[in-house]
Amino acid sequence: MDNLTVNIKRVMAIFLVVFVILISYLAYFTLFRGPEISTRPDNKRMWDIRNKVVRGTIFDRNGKELSVSEKTKNGTYRRTYRGGPATAQVLGYYDPQYGISGLENLYDSYLSSNISASLAAWVGNGLKAVNKKGDDVYTSLDFGLQQTAYDALGSSRGSVVVIKVDTGEILAMVSKPSYDPNALESNWKKLSADEQRPLLNRSVSGLYPPGSTFKVVTGISALENITGMVEETFNDQGKLVLGKDYTLSNDKGKAMGKINFEQAMIKSSNVFFGNLGIRLEEKLFKTAGKFGFNRNIPADGIIIDNSWFPKYKASEKGNLAQAGIGQAEILATPVQMALVAQTVANGGTMMKPVLVNKVVNYDGKTVRELKPSALEQVTSEGYAAEISRYMREVVEKGTGTRAQVSGVQVCGKTGTAQHVESKTPHSWFIGFAPYKNPQIAVAVLVEEGGYGGTAAAKISAAVMNRYFKK
Repeated sequence: MDNLTVNIKRVMAIFLVVFVILISYLAYFTLFRGPEISTRPDNKRMWDIRNKVVRGTIFDRNGKELSVSEKTKNGTYRRTYRGGPATAQVLGYYDPQYGISGLENLYDSYLSSNISASLAAWVGNGLKAVNKKGDDVYTSLDFGLQQTAYDALGSSRGSVVVIKVDTGEILAMVSKPSYDPNALESNWKKLSADEQRPLLNRSVSGLYPPGSTFKVVTGISALENITGMVEETFNDQGKLVLGKDYTLSNDKGKAMGKINFEQAMIKSSNVFFGNLGIRLEEKLFKTAGKFGFNRNIPADGIIIDNSWFPKYKASEKGNLAQAGIGQAEILATPVQMALVAQTVANGGTMMKPVLVNKVVNYDGKTVRELKPSALEQVTSEGYAAEISRYMREVVEKGTGTRAQVSGVQVCGKTGTAQHVESKTPHSWFIGFAPYKNPQIAVAVLVEEGGYGGTAAAKISAAVMNRYFKK
C-alpha cells in the first residue's frame, strides 16, 4: 500500500511538472511571441482580418495621396502607389503574397485598424453595416521635392535625404535603383535576384565610407578638444608620412602650404584632417558617438541601421589619420550624414528624424500627432556656428561651388570616398541652407559617382533650388 501511495505521488508530481511547463509555454507564446507572430507578413489569419478593412491612405504633408486602397472587381482591395518608384523604398509595399515593408509595415496597426465605423456613420447608413476603415497616415514628405530628388539622381545608384532643420521632419528620402510597387507580382523574381538590390532602402540601410563629409565631425571634435584650434596654422606639404609603410596624401598630392583650420576645411586638406585624427585619438571616437555612430538613432516611420566608427589604439596612426578624413573602416548611412548637417545647422542640437506628422481615424479625428523632439545637444552653439561658417565658405569658394543656388546662401561639405568595391570613389555632399536661420539639411550619396564636388553637389543644388524656388 505504501508503495502504491508513493507511485501515485510520483505520477501526480510528473503531471504537475508537465502542467506547469505547458502553462508556461502557452503563457510565453501569448505574452512574448504572440504579438510578433500575429504581425508577421506571412500570417494568413492576419491577412484575412486586414482584407475586411479598407486600408487607410498614406498622404504627403500637403495632402497628396501616395498610397491608397482601391476596390477590385472581385470585391477585394488592391493597394495602389501613386508615388510610383519615387516613393517605393520609403513607403514600402503591402501585398498578400510578398508581405509588408517600409512605412506600410511600421504603421500597419493604424492603417489596418480593425475598429468599426462610428455610431453616427452606422445610423446614417440606415442601421446597416458600414465598411471598416483603417486610419490615414499623413507623412512629412513633400512629394514635389521627393520627385525632384528622384529625377536628379537620374540613372545613378544612391540616395538623397532632406530633413527640416528645426523639427527633424523628413521632407524627402529617395533611394535608387528603385522599382514599381504597383507591379510586384510581375517583377518580383527579377527584383529579388537583381544584384543592384532595388528593394534596399539605401537611405537608412546603405552603409558607405563618408569620406571628407566626415571632416565636419572631425572639425567639431577638434574645436571641443584642442585649445586654440582656430588660430593654429599647419604646413601642408601634400603628404603625411606615417612610418615606412603608409603615407596619407591630398588629392593628386597637392601641397597647400601654410594653412589654418578654415582654409583646410575649404580646400578639404586630407593631410590637415589626418593629422587631427592622430591628435584626437579616442576623443574623435567619442564625438562620433555623440553624432549617432555606433548606437541606435531613435526615429519614427523608419528604422536606421547603425553607422560604424571603430575604436583605434594610439599606435595605429595610419587608421587614426584615415578616420580623421572619414575613411579607414568608418561606415555611415545617408540619413546619418544628413543628421550631421542638420545638427550643425540647428546650433548643435540633433532632432529626432520623423517620417509621420499625424494619424487620422475614420471620423477625421487625429489619434496621433508627432511633435518635434530633440535627441541630444551634440555640441555647443558656438562650435556649430564656427563649422557652419566654414561650410559656407566651402560652397562659396571651395570644393562645393557646384552646390550653389542663386539667391540662397548654401553651406556644405563635399566628400570623395574611396571603397573596396571599385576604383571609382563614391560622391558625397552634405549641407544646409540658408546660412542664416537654416531651413533644410541635405545629404546626397552617389555610388561610384567620382568627386563629391561634382555629381553629389549638383544633385543637392537641384533639390535646394526646388525647395527655395517653389
